[in-house]
Amino acid sequence: MSRKIGLWLYKNGGGEKIQEKIIQQLNERDIEVISDVNLREATVRGGHMLHHDRKIDELDLFFSYNAGEQTQYQVFLYQALNRIIPMINSFESFSLTEDKFQTAYLLGHHGIHTPEFELCHRDNGKTLYNIIDKWGKMVYKPTDGWGGVGLTKIESKTTLDALYPFLNQLDLRFLYVEKFVKYDNTDFRIDIVDGEFVSCYGRKAPGTDWRTNITSGGSIFLREPTDEVVSIAKEAAKVCGTDIAGIDLIYDMEKEEYVVLEVNGIPAFATPEQEKMGLNFNDKKIDLIVDLIDRKSK
Repeated sequence: MSRKIGLWLYKNGGGEKIQEKIIQQLNERDIEVISDVNLREATVRGGHMLHHDRKIDELDLFFSYNAGEQTQYQVFLYQALNRIIPMINSFESFSLTEDKFQTAYLLGHHGIHTPEFELCHRDNGKTLYNIIDKWGKMVYKPTDGWGGVGLTKIESKTTLDALYPFLNQLDLRFLYVEKFVKYDNTDFRIDIVDGEFVSCYGRKAPGTDWRTNITSGGSIFLREPTDEVVSIAKEAAKVCGTDIAGIDLIYDMEKEEYVVLEVNGIPAFATPEQEKMGLNFNDKKIDLIVDLIDRKSK
């Protein structure tokens, strides 16, 4: 075959079947796929990055798509490898979307609405008391968290009094908070691949909770996109430089506008259970990803 690419795709939730389809379509385009290239197993010696003695820095492209098993070592090699061969997503866009502050700051600079946010040095943590006075309610967010882990809603100074000693004990360089947005406890997840709209679905927070993340108990439902949310999602993906992105939006009921909560660089495919309920975007997403790999590996 004329080209070789490396692939590392998650296996759970139907990922194995997705991988088979991607490999089959790439093989039909005369592109060989080296699968299961987990950089955790890679070493660097003699000026080359090796995975089971294969020089992966001589591949035509590397496609990394596994959010749940990333380690600092893998990310370190991801950065180095991206200086040598094309990556999807690029390391720059991957690292950007892994950081909520950096993403929100960049989006805001380009006129894309996000929740109001503030960042302060840990030594200026008492500033949080001034912020709660101004906003009334806010959400503390780890800038590198995912799946709703670590999100903490702060509704009063009393809540902040209880939380502050805990934050002070953590090894944090800074504190990042967002103004709590009044919304209907549902969101939009818009998938974009190579600038093209792929899919839209919604997530709903459970019971009295306010978090829509599936890992926090949220549930998925079918949702029709509007031209406005698709346009916002495409622009957010473009600003972040992502080849593949899942953009989370909610509707701010007080400001009467959509705001981007997050840009995800590794949005999941629909699981077999979700496909049964009508989320049927996997084939379209695979087609667009294969086209993208074909173009970027030339």
